[in-house]
Amino acid sequence: MLLNTAKVRVRFAPSPTGGLHLGGVRTVLYNYLFAKKHGGTFVLRIEDTDQTRFVEGAEQYIYDCLKWCGIEPDESPLHGGEFGPYKQSERKSKYWDYALQLIEAGHAYYAFDTPQELEQMRMDFKTNENPSPQYDARIRMKMKNSLTLTANEVEKLLQEKNPFVVRIKIPENEIISFSDLIHHEVSFDSNVVDDKVLLKADGMPTYHLAVVVDDFLMKITHAFRGEEWLSSAPVHILLWKYLFGLDEMPQWAHLPLIMGPSGKLSKRDGAKYGFPVYAMNWTDPRNNEFTEGFKEKGFLPEAFINLLAMLGWNNGTEQELFSLNELIDQFSIDRVHKSGAKFDYEKAKWFNHEWIKKSSSELLCPLVKPILEEKSISNINESFLKTIIDLVKERCPLLDDFFQQSSYFFIAPEELDTEAVKPKWKEDKAGFFNEMCNQLNQLNVWETTSIENCFKTLAAEKNIKPGELQLPMRIMLVGGKFGPAVFEIAYLIAKEETIKRIKSALIILNS
Repeated sequence: MLLNTAKVRVRFAPSPTGGLHLGGVRTVLYNYLFAKKHGGTFVLRIEDTDQTRFVEGAEQYIYDCLKWCGIEPDESPLHGGEFGPYKQSERKSKYWDYALQLIEAGHAYYAFDTPQELEQMRMDFKTNENPSPQYDARIRMKMKNSLTLTANEVEKLLQEKNPFVVRIKIPENEIISFSDLIHHEVSFDSNVVDDKVLLKADGMPTYHLAVVVDDFLMKITHAFRGEEWLSSAPVHILLWKYLFGLDEMPQWAHLPLIMGPSGKLSKRDGAKYGFPVYAMNWTDPRNNEFTEGFKEKGFLPEAFINLLAMLGWNNGTEQELFSLNELIDQFSIDRVHKSGAKFDYEKAKWFNHEWIKKSSSELLCPLVKPILEEKSISNINESFLKTIIDLVKERCPLLDDFFQQSSYFFIAPEELDTEAVKPKWKEDKAGFFNEMCNQLNQLNVWETTSIENCFKTLAAEKNIKPGELQLPMRIMLVGGKFGPAVFEIAYLIAKEETIKRIKSALIILNS
């Protein structure tokens, strides 16, 4: 279908009900990329009309996640804008007028059924052909609503302030169709669509009414949302048709699901398989349930954005690493896949590792320093730390890996992997390192090359292959079989510390 990109306005409209799933962040990202690609406006709108599901702290969490990701809304509850307010709860008075317009036009009706009567309906009308009865064209004329009651009865119930909801009246025997930017032509049979509630008993709109009204009033031109909302499309199409005309309806794109190991990715997958599914750590205040986030797991925001973009999109080439600006430049909605994208945590770590490797020590230093400080490494010289970061970042898929890969530059290892050395440990090697300490102590110039030359010259004198001695020296200085060149490590931790660690290790190995 023809893509209209004149005066692009897109929105992300989350509910403050909990943590921000990576699928939600991808929806944010695709909206943002599309808006910026076309010189448009990205709107953040908080859909907080369901007060029963409101969670304290969830709204601020959304702001914090977007800030960490580097996605700044042009209009939002924080930024303001000419189409505010940007919280649905502050727009409550607007929705009743549109609900009343629908009722007066015969496209909606009052429903006075109690929760008990609705439950009874599901029992009374359950059949083999209809095992889960819905409030639809087959049922509505048997219920307590303004379609079955007289005008006087309805007026009396309203005056007596009987609780009611407003439901859309779905027409019978119609095919409801629309063009989706990803799925192309999509059609629904109106006979399988129920009469959704538009206005709740507390006067708050449901998502169905609010999203249509707000998109119209905020002049939204394109609505990108998850594929799970496809089933709601016929209700929204009818509301656009009845209230504003289909010509005013935004162009829709229903994004493919992100799949986990056993279906749609969920936080249960994260708990089961040990990977994050939220952008940042989230603790639900209702039950104190904790869900880990990508930020705290040790991901760079650049990597997180990059991997999300690739979960359902590519630019048609083999390129996988993109900065945010490159994504803006390259993004096109017609390159978004129709089918679900499989989340692979190992691939996610690959993205992060690549971004860590290409990031400067200046960028990484303020992220790595707190990690070391939390592990009781204090008085860190930032210039020295930057040198260490450049030396070890090739070995750090996650930010937390910097502790294992760099802590020994600041403090002696608490434990030594002596089992890696003992099978081939002999008196001649012990003698080598005793003499090595003496010669290192006498070095006038402490440099990587001078340390290496001293080591290799002494090895030749002792008739021991240098390769048999480098692993023991690494264990002595680092504690394990990892790290950069061992002579570089010795140079950086300085002469006194190098000799001290060798002597301490000799005591353990010779015992």
